[in-house]
Amino acid sequence: MASIDESKQFIPLNIAVLTVSDTRALADDKSGQTLVDRLTAAGHHLAAREIVTDDVEAIRAVIRRWVADAGVDVVITTGGTGFTGRDVTPEAIEPLFEKRMDGFSIAFHMLSHAKIGTSTIQSRATAGVAGATYIFCLPGSPGACRDGWDGILAAQLDYRTRPCNFVEIMPRLDEHLRRPKAQGATA
Repeated sequence: MASIDESKQFIPLNIAVLTVSDTRALADDKSGQTLVDRLTAAGHHLAAREIVTDDVEAIRAVIRRWVADAGVDVVITTGGTGFTGRDVTPEAIEPLFEKRMDGFSIAFHMLSHAKIGTSTIQSRATAGVAGATYIFCLPGSPGACRDGWDGILAAQLDYRTRPCNFVEIMPRLDEHLRRPKAQGATA
């Protein structure tokens, strides 16, 4: 079972929050605000916050900009993970992943099932890594954002979490980009 190693120092991360919605503004974005409140209460820094419409290219543009920004360690999105015609967050973001994080979706659905039962299958929560940046896509409800943060992200984004956490491997996320080619390699 996971635990906090109090002998380790907390390392604050720079986390950007993207709300995907055709109808929300900052003033009424409860899901985005839920994430902001939780990440700042945990001691992390809000690196950026935006709202973008349910449009593949608009979503990708923001994600690409944040992935390229050395001041953003983690991106959390909320919204657009359902099955309606306007729900396109996974389609927009998953092609950007260098590595998928299948366990996130499984863990999220396990937590969600305990609270909302089989209705959890109506979410396509997903996660991955792009450009050494963690990206987590949550559904667009405050409850789903609470569940995702409280049940998964709070621990995995805390360097003190044992037996392991995402923070401790961050320096190695881009090693494949920094590794020189083997002598004689042609690829």
